[in-house]
Amino acid sequence: MLVESRGRKEDADLELAFRRICDGDNALGHRLPFKAVFVDKKQNLPGLQMVDLVCHPIGRHLLKRWKRNRAYEVVDKKFWRSGGGELEGYGLKTLP
Repeated sequence: MLVESRGRKEDADLELAFRRICDGDNALGHRLPFKAVFVDKKQNLPGLQMVDLVCHPIGRHLLKRWKRNRAYEVVDKKFWRSGGGELEGYGLKTLP
């Protein structure tokens, strides 16, 4: 899994959390065969840019639900929903 590097301390914290999840500390309790590969922001990879365009509005929405977020309004239409139109737990899952 490619991860955009943010700094030595941030990268170490993220790698530790990622390793714990892959070692079985996850919802299913399964070991996962993934490895985090940190990439310098200067690499300018299109896939990481796309992830930023989608994830940043979602993160802002989750942290400040009361504030209007036009970028999230576009992304929100793309999520899977339950038969009753419920989003959380279906197309949008948040972890502690």
